[in-house]
Amino acid sequence: MTAETNADSVVVGAGIVGVMAALYLQAEGRKVLLVEREEVAAGASAGNAGILAFPEIIPVASPGIMFKAPKWLLDPLGPLSVPPTYGLKIAPWLFHFWRASSRKAFAHGIAAQTEMMHLAAAEMRRMRETPELAGFFDTTGTLDLYDSEASFDAAASDWLEKEKAGFQFTSVGRAEIDRLQPGLAPQFRHAMYSPAGIQVNDPKGLTRAVADLVTARGGALRKGEVRDIAPNADGAIITLDDGATIKATSVVVAGGAWSKTLAARLGDPVPLETERGYNTTLPAQAFPLQRQLYFNDHAFVVTPLSEGIRVGGAVELGGLELAPNYRRSKALLAKAARFLPDLKTEGGREWMGFRPSMPDCLPVIGRSSASPAVLYAFGHGHLGLTQSAATGRLIGELAAGRPASLSLAPFRPGRFLRGG
Repeated sequence: MTAETNADSVVVGAGIVGVMAALYLQAEGRKVLLVEREEVAAGASAGNAGILAFPEIIPVASPGIMFKAPKWLLDPLGPLSVPPTYGLKIAPWLFHFWRASSRKAFAHGIAAQTEMMHLAAAEMRRMRETPELAGFFDTTGTLDLYDSEASFDAAASDWLEKEKAGFQFTSVGRAEIDRLQPGLAPQFRHAMYSPAGIQVNDPKGLTRAVADLVTARGGALRKGEVRDIAPNADGAIITLDDGATIKATSVVVAGGAWSKTLAARLGDPVPLETERGYNTTLPAQAFPLQRQLYFNDHAFVVTPLSEGIRVGGAVELGGLELAPNYRRSKALLAKAARFLPDLKTEGGREWMGFRPSMPDCLPVIGRSSASPAVLYAFGHGHLGLTQSAATGRLIGELAAGRPASLSLAPFRPGRFLRGG
């Protein structure tokens, strides 16, 4: 005989998006139960770079991207790779990615991300003003570096879009680069500097602190993997891997890369794929890092954390089952050592995690087609931390039946269906 529990609002997933959704549901007067397959911040919320990337409104799926992609895909250690054994499985996602790279879709994506990022900045400001969370945020500024004048000029249209969206930055040359971050290789003579860049100095710690707030405010946390969500007249019945069931008035699916299967069972076959992200965290004394560094021509970042220096980035589309390929993290670290000649690369800790990625680089936020009691909040790709509080705000509004703070049409679950 299996155990049965009654609950008000159940949030599936205790990463940063899930715990933020829980926090905002509580603000709406809901009693929340978090259900997590491992532990709080066990996945991408523990291993991300800690950047609040509000100006990152430019979708990866962009006009001309399909001419660059084949070269990247042929390099197993390049900025975008697909293991040969995963090629057929990824084909539908790549088709939607190609469609999302049209000029019309690209412009639509920028407009949607711009709205989302302004909401994200406003809601994360509230988190920064919360006493229990304030210590996790540092204003470090962000330095976007380019290898050459040609690549710097090629990015001009992206920076123009960011400027039109209201984000501030300054073009800087070598003398200013040296002032902002001493110790860079001489090739970096062109950069953009954003003084407002905010660093989360402990992404895992922040996620756990938000979860602690949820439990301190009357929420509960339960370990278990959700196998099924069956809507009914009263909400939904959730079945866990041990056979236990939970009767819930409402459910939020915020399980990151694991959300695809649950959405499909609910009748929403979203084309979510898994970006396998790699990084290495070095000791703090490895380099006197002053701020967030983006190496734009190489698709990786170096960021300052309370525990040390994190070197990570690039994308491997390889699903949930393949073994980690730590040659990728080693390749990133070798590049970082070339670009920061005084970087000490010993004593690092390697990590691989799963980012839930949609072809158009927009998350899935909205109601399930199976029941208005089941809400979706997943698919943020590299922007889960950045957009977590905004997503929580939107989920709270949906649960309360109030108009959303922005149009949810670009994020609807069925947007990739024919006629969607």
